[in-house]
Amino acid sequence: MNLLIVEDDVRLASALAHILEEAGHAVDTANDGETGYAYASQGKYDVAILDVMLPKKNGFDIVSDLRRAGIATPVLMLTARDAVPDKIRGLDSGADGYMTKPFSPAELMAHLRALTRCQGEVEFETLRAFNLTLDLTEREFASESSSIHLSAKEFALARVLMSNAGKTVPKATIIDRVWGTTGVTEDNNVEAYVSFLRKKLRFLEANAHIETIRGVGYRLAEGRDA
Repeated sequence: MNLLIVEDDVRLASALAHILEEAGHAVDTANDGETGYAYASQGKYDVAILDVMLPKKNGFDIVSDLRRAGIATPVLMLTARDAVPDKIRGLDSGADGYMTKPFSPAELMAHLRALTRCQGEVEFETLRAFNLTLDLTEREFASESSSIHLSAKEFALARVLMSNAGKTVPKATIIDRVWGTTGVTEDNNVEAYVSFLRKKLRFLEANAHIETIRGVGYRLAEGRDA
C-alpha cells in the first residue's frame, strides 16, 4: 500500500513509518497540517493516517477539506484524545476510523487491513506470478525449489513488479512505491536494487526475469535471465 502519515511528533512519525516500511509499504510523512493536506489532496494514497492536533491545520479540517474536494482516500484518525465527542466529530468530518494513542503495531495493521477491505481492496497475504510466490507477511520470496528472505526495499520492489507481472512499470512509479515521494533516491539506487533482485531470481532458479525497458522502467517477464 501507499500510505501517508501526518503527525507533528517527529519521533512518532518516524517510528510509524519504519513499522509500515518494514511491512513492505511505501510511506510519506508530513509534520504539519498544511503539508499533510497538500500530500493527501493528490489522491494517490491507499490510506492516510492523520493526527488530530496538528500545527497550521488540524486533522478534522484536513479530512473535511479532502471530502469537500472529492478525495475519497480512507482516513484513520490518530490521537491521544479518547473522548466520545471527539470521535464523533472525527467520523462526522469524514474519517473512516479512529485509533487512540498509545496503540500496538498489530492494532495499527489491523485498522489498515479493515480500511482497505472497506474500499474493496483486500490485502492478500501472498502474490503469485510465473513460478514465484511473495509472502506479504514474512517478506519471503520463493520458487518451487528454494526460498529467500528479502530486505524491506527489495520486498517493496518485488511487490511492485509481481503485482504488475508482464507489464512495464515506469521508473517513477517504482521510486514512488519503494522510496516514497519524500524519500531521496537516484537512478543508480533503483538500478542497484533491480540488480539485487535479479540475483535473488537467479538463486531461486525462477522462471522469470526483470527486463529493462530503456527510458521507461522495468518489467517482470516470464523466462529465465539470459
